[in-house]
Amino acid sequence: MSDPQSDELDLVTRACAGDQSACATIVQRYTGVLYNQAYRMLGDAFEAEDAVQEVFLRAFRNLKSYDPSRRLVTWLLTIGSNYCIDRLRRRRFSWLTLEDVAFWLPSTQPGPERSALQSAQREAVQRALQRLPESYRGVTVLRYWHDLSYDEIGAILGLTEATVKTRLHRARKMLQEALAAEEELWNAEGMAS
Repeated sequence: MSDPQSDELDLVTRACAGDQSACATIVQRYTGVLYNQAYRMLGDAFEAEDAVQEVFLRAFRNLKSYDPSRRLVTWLLTIGSNYCIDRLRRRRFSWLTLEDVAFWLPSTQPGPERSALQSAQREAVQRALQRLPESYRGVTVLRYWHDLSYDEIGAILGLTEATVKTRLHRARKMLQEALAAEEELWNAEGMAS
């Protein structure tokens, strides 16, 4: 079994030398994780697709600056995070409607009631996530959707470990309050029916 980091370094070296199959392997291997990050941060499927393409363009333009002591995915996520933050700063929160949010169901098809409940829960979490300030949203996405360590998040966002922990704590509290408020609204609407 080969070391993942040496495999990544081999891919980067080959891509720098113009090997198209190495470039294709990098794109194939990391598109999913970059799309997930962009979608969670931007909240729009089309913007996320554009973001992934832009991240790969930027990465391939700057591949010679890749630091082999870091994991390739961490470097790509750093580029992705910075790109998404720039996009968010440019548009300054465009709130989503329910029709704008697309979710994927697991491959095992639940019944219609369960599907509706799961979809409503995902929509509520996505809405709450979109209401977080971008500095809190970024650490939340990197921690809970990409399962990165505090050190990795700090390296990507240029923050200390203490700042990452503080922002995650505050983000969890804000999400909890937003979801509790939404649940109260649902309960109030249910009683009014």
